[in-house]
Amino acid sequence: MIKKSFLLEKQALHKTPPERASDANPTSFSGDRTPARRVALVGFGTVGRAVAKILCERRDGLLRLTHICNRNVERKKQPWVPSDVIWTQDLHSILNSDVEIIIELIGGLTPAEEIVRSALSAGKSVVTANKQLIARHGPDLLQLASANGCRLEFGASVAGGVPVLPALRAGLSGDRLHGIAGILNGTCNYILSRIESDRIPFSEALEEAQSRGYAEADASEDLDGGDARAKLSILALAGLQVRVSPGDIRARTIRAIEAFDFDYSAELGCTIRQISRADLKDATLFAEVGPSLVPASSPFGRVQKNLNLVLTSGEYGGDVAFLGAGAGGDPTAVAVVSDLMFIAESPSAGALPHRPLQLASPKISCDFETPWYLRFVVKDQPGIIARLAAILSAHQLNIDAVLQKPGFDKSALPFVITLEPCRDAQLHPALQEMSALPFALRPCLCLPILR
Repeated sequence: MIKKSFLLEKQALHKTPPERASDANPTSFSGDRTPARRVALVGFGTVGRAVAKILCERRDGLLRLTHICNRNVERKKQPWVPSDVIWTQDLHSILNSDVEIIIELIGGLTPAEEIVRSALSAGKSVVTANKQLIARHGPDLLQLASANGCRLEFGASVAGGVPVLPALRAGLSGDRLHGIAGILNGTCNYILSRIESDRIPFSEALEEAQSRGYAEADASEDLDGGDARAKLSILALAGLQVRVSPGDIRARTIRAIEAFDFDYSAELGCTIRQISRADLKDATLFAEVGPSLVPASSPFGRVQKNLNLVLTSGEYGGDVAFLGAGAGGDPTAVAVVSDLMFIAESPSAGALPHRPLQLASPKISCDFETPWYLRFVVKDQPGIIARLAAILSAHQLNIDAVLQKPGFDKSALPFVITLEPCRDAQLHPALQEMSALPFALRPCLCLPILR
């Protein structure tokens, strides 16, 4: 049961740029206020442009955009950027300047890692939305920031428009979290919810997502779980205080999901979503990403289109939910600027040390114990259920139900067997045997049923 809920409402940026540079980049003092923190922006793409827009329109004197660094900088210049902002392609000039905070928004690992390491080594705080960088090098970069008396903030790297990471850092820091689960990839959620709503083929839902800009031309990182497991790694770092590489988290693709899987899941009171989950039990972190059956009435079941949802489970505070737009220039830019403000409002870098510096390195496992949904597509003939039941029985697996809807072609007949709770490792050998049977036209689709 969810005891608390945080809903990030959509935030719109002002559309009218400031007329005077002095309005956008105030340097005056107000009472006892300290001088504005000098900020450099590296990367002027969709998110970078939105961040610059916010900074140029701020009038509170807390942050001052002084540099914008990007390739082909002459083509990137915008008339709404104040004239005193320096446009450059030379990162070293920023590292050697009096800039205090650098925003890294170029993405990827190269040269982003070198940029962030150089900035932190120079004692400059860094704000980034780079999930791949934080997922793979976050612990080391946090240690480097701490050693140099500066900060590394990455609240926009997961569910950009939803303040999950700041809440883990501050709002939930008094709890002892043991579980995190989420819909972390808006592309997959859009595709699955479209198949569910109109029972369209997977290929059609993917094409629609690409046409709307929700999916790349090559959407493999989304569809096969790479994007979500990088985000889950970051959530485990921030919330569970553990070190886990994305490559150690099993990821299952959503490509095999078909419209009739939603018909069968509805018979069970469920729907299908890509779920990322991590449960810390003693010295083992159970973690995986992949399509799962969830109750249609649950928070996960009600999330539609490209929204993100994260649920945390704590020893004292119970369950907490975070829902909102997880991607897009404006929501992600808001998260980036929120991190900037957190740094700017801190009394000093050393006064607020990062919590994730003391990290556990647990054993990583995907051996969850759960009920299972097994969907077969077979060439119909007598004795199929008996053959499958014999294999399941030989592996000490108990059948809960058998579902077969009428009206399908007998030459490619889909039907479902659900199993009582068992471990993943116990089920895997049986799946291999069943998929090798002569009447099996496709490998069995195996999905956990999350209650």
